[in-house]
Amino acid sequence: MPADLAVIGLGPLGLPLVRAATAAGIATIGYDPDPDTVAELRAGRLPSEDVDGTLTAADVRRMLAAGFRPTTADAELGRVRTAVICVPTRLGEDRALDLTPVGDAARTLAARLRPHTTVLLESAVYPGATEEYLRPLLEAGSGLRAGRDFHLAYSPSRTDPGNRRHHYTTTPKVLGGLTSACTEAAATFYGRICEKVVRARGPREAEAVRVLETNYRHVNIALANEMAVFCHDIGVDMWDVVRCAETKPFGFQAFRPGPGVGGHGVPVDPNYLSYKGRSLGYPLRMVELAQEVNGRMPRYVIQRCATLLNEHGKSARGARVLLLGISYKADIADQEGSPAREIGSRLIELGAQLSYHDPYVAQWRVLGQPVPRADCLYEAASEADLTVLLQHHRTYDLQGLAVKAQLLLDTRGATPAGAAHRL
Repeated sequence: MPADLAVIGLGPLGLPLVRAATAAGIATIGYDPDPDTVAELRAGRLPSEDVDGTLTAADVRRMLAAGFRPTTADAELGRVRTAVICVPTRLGEDRALDLTPVGDAARTLAARLRPHTTVLLESAVYPGATEEYLRPLLEAGSGLRAGRDFHLAYSPSRTDPGNRRHHYTTTPKVLGGLTSACTEAAATFYGRICEKVVRARGPREAEAVRVLETNYRHVNIALANEMAVFCHDIGVDMWDVVRCAETKPFGFQAFRPGPGVGGHGVPVDPNYLSYKGRSLGYPLRMVELAQEVNGRMPRYVIQRCATLLNEHGKSARGARVLLLGISYKADIADQEGSPAREIGSRLIELGAQLSYHDPYVAQWRVLGQPVPRADCLYEAASEADLTVLLQHHRTYDLQGLAVKAQLLLDTRGATPAGAAHRL
């Protein structure tokens, strides 16, 4: 049976789109080359814990009941009117964005691409990638021409895992097409799903929206982190500073410090353009500095841990340290880019006896070894020499934990004032 929509990549970007599309009555197939992912979805289960904090197995079953068909068969891609590429892209060690998954998806789609299909890209890419990287692959593999034989547009993903207020359908959808006709074709599709559609001048502008939005948060979090270190050094309560500052009704938006940054929204410096070997010839200094500041926060947390233990007559070597919340964001299981891994690694290297608790993560490995999971939270906190709150899940009773813990370091400013040592 032909479908209206093919979603390529059934992960954190693709499945929220599938849920929104099936809820809108759009016949949808989901393509993923991983047979395990497809098998889990067909069985009505989430393929992994890091998909979306609001997506459940019950949602998957509802999607299947509404006609969603997960598949590894690329032949299905030739039977749809719209195809959306939602594969993940990540930064390499050289800070360049790896577009290999987008290239693989493009080649697979191109072999099945039919005239008049609308092709949309939602993966994180650099400004210019849709035209300079994706378009040639689609045209070479299909023999069709973008803007003439098929529509091509970019729309940045704006999913926020765990956010129950702003989800796929209620978040304005930005899009930019190769031609005006491409833009309108994309707008027609997204208009069936989203409450509001915002047209950019073209794909480059839409791609740059993604860069601006992600780096906006990254830079402001870096400022909050620098302020946290500064305030601690001069004996000022940073959390009280933020509380007071956010009462200003104009010119200020509150960002809070933490042990580091993570998630799928990678901070992109457009100076690193891997797909064409191009360079601006200069870095975006704000992005570069933000990366530096946020990247050193796990080390600062370790420094605070060692100092606290020392002040209480204990050494990091042999100390029992309990980490609370190892996901990158509150109330979800996703560990993508979480600073917990680096913090855990450094504690182990210092000789600490590490354990963890996270209501959403059943197993955790650091440096290739399993980390013991605390079954009884209060008992574990009372036995640990140091308890470190890395992520404030709603299930945590922080006032109770502050009473039970021998020593508590709160990196999220979530405990009552005076109940714990705060970042």
